[in-house]
Amino acid sequence: MSFDELVSEGASVPVGGWDFSWFEGRAGEERPPWGYARLMGERMATAAAALDVQTGGGEVLAAIPCAPPILATTESWPPNVEIARRNLRPLGASVVQVADEDDLPFPGESFDLVVSRHPTLVRWNEIARVLRPGGHYFSQQVGAGSNRELTDFMMGSQPVSQRRAATTAVAEAEAAGLVVADLRECTLRAFYNDVGAVVHFLRKVLWTVPDFTVERYRARLLAIHERIQAEGPFVSHVERFLIDAEKPPRT
Repeated sequence: MSFDELVSEGASVPVGGWDFSWFEGRAGEERPPWGYARLMGERMATAAAALDVQTGGGEVLAAIPCAPPILATTESWPPNVEIARRNLRPLGASVVQVADEDDLPFPGESFDLVVSRHPTLVRWNEIARVLRPGGHYFSQQVGAGSNRELTDFMMGSQPVSQRRAATTAVAEAEAAGLVVADLRECTLRAFYNDVGAVVHFLRKVLWTVPDFTVERYRARLLAIHERIQAEGPFVSHVERFLIDAEKPPRT
């Protein structure tokens, strides 16, 4: 396919939900060694009441083998809300639309387990408020500097914010009164086999190049296309960390 055809294809693929199956054979990334979905499913099986914050289209949560008696989720993007409701209906989960930066619309001490995979931001005080004493927040998150090579190629060298750093998460969790029981970090390889995959990724994962449009970045897209044609897949690296934070039991 030509450059124009690849760009047009990447620009036309729907971006709703967090289903990344379209990328198969065209782009991908290594997975963290700990297996978040499996560990989260094990915790769901023993929970009495659980909340999945920023569930996306509910794709990860929908795969749990056993749902708790009470299961709620939040999602901010309207197209994802409808996808999540469809995906999570078999589990009997409620899906509430709420902005990521807003308070969680649940009474205090409602859940013994709160989970989140790749949240855009974490309202740690709200997490602590809705957790029951002895409850846990279990989350896999995108670390600082993820996909830096791709960001820098498209935008020029950018400073790396520590807002997403694991150390920042630990400090904010502790400031909210939680105790970090486990923290794991890893760096993983990501690759893009063609410029169409780059376009679709940048439309889907918006924080990689925050002002991305095909028109604005057409020259850089052509440059990355020519690089892939000459050298093979464009390789970048992503940071991931797993955090388990407990609300101390009542004494």
